[in-house]
Amino acid sequence: MAPALAVYAGPRARACLRERGLAASDIRVVPAAAGGPKGLVLNPLDRFIFGHWLASSAQAVHLVGASIGAWRMASACLANPDAAFAQLAEDYIAQAYPHAPGKPPKARDVSAVFGAKLEERFGGRIGEVLQHPRYRLHIVTSRGRHLLRRESRWRTPLGYLGAFATNLVSRRAMGGWIERVMFSDPREPLPFALHDYRTQQVMLVHDNFSASLLASCSIPFWLDAVHDIAGAPRGAYWDGGITDYHLHLDYAQMAEGLVLYPHFQASVVPGWLDKGLRHRHAATARLANVVLLAPNPDWVEAALPNGKLPDRGDFKAYGDDLAGRRAAWSRAVAESLRLADEFAALVRRPSIDALPLA
Repeated sequence: MAPALAVYAGPRARACLRERGLAASDIRVVPAAAGGPKGLVLNPLDRFIFGHWLASSAQAVHLVGASIGAWRMASACLANPDAAFAQLAEDYIAQAYPHAPGKPPKARDVSAVFGAKLEERFGGRIGEVLQHPRYRLHIVTSRGRHLLRRESRWRTPLGYLGAFATNLVSRRAMGGWIERVMFSDPREPLPFALHDYRTQQVMLVHDNFSASLLASCSIPFWLDAVHDIAGAPRGAYWDGGITDYHLHLDYAQMAEGLVLYPHFQASVVPGWLDKGLRHRHAATARLANVVLLAPNPDWVEAALPNGKLPDRGDFKAYGDDLAGRRAAWSRAVAESLRLADEFAALVRRPSIDALPLA
């Protein structure tokens, strides 16, 4: 069978890997993308990286997450990240929402059930997350402007239609409709600027942690927006993946260290509305110091259920066959142990050959 893990890197990162391999002490930033169920294949890798490998180093590490990536990075900040990531996978696989026969669940019901689950996992442990001695958490959300400043039956579809049309012309111009609001650990600034897109940064504190995490996971039309988060500009907040699907940020500004990016694919797509715009999927100079870990597509096709990553389409494909979907997703996580095993072997090498980010 093909190797499970593929390693890609920008030019600065490739030079470092060839010269001396990869050490936990090299890592300064870990991004975590949106992508819903696709993130499940990274679960064993997350458990090894945060539960074992990074624990052997001493430097501060910035964790930047959008949507399921925000949930993943918040879990990394708990006292036992190995157990926290195992619980995350269990919770994500088990999710189910009340709905009428043959119809999808209502957004308000998904928000209520999902919000309750986040509160169950983090409600009594927010201080533990925010006071982690080494990790600095940054949660990405998307705040609506103009028509999207408030959610409603007519404003939201029209506003997102405007955002879609504007994004076709220019990603920066989409900032007129939706801006990035990043809730950031106030103890230490990000080691790079956020000048690529309309952005506001807000201190991540106890009073806005739960709301910002739920907002970052609130996919438009699937969940309700979260309104008027404490300490942040008033408005409707949605999934961080809208503005930053794969967090294609200017990491190359960093003065030192590498970015370790466990991802579910080789390309780093800027925003959710860029998924169909292939010309925006290419690597840029911003990723020069990034080491990206992704499942090998040949391995995915050969080893995973249905020959693909889990995705949101599975909710429709399996319908009310909850047992079938859960079994497929559980098997995908189990098969993905190979990603962690291969990474563990990789970091023992004195030199690593990585593929160029393309």
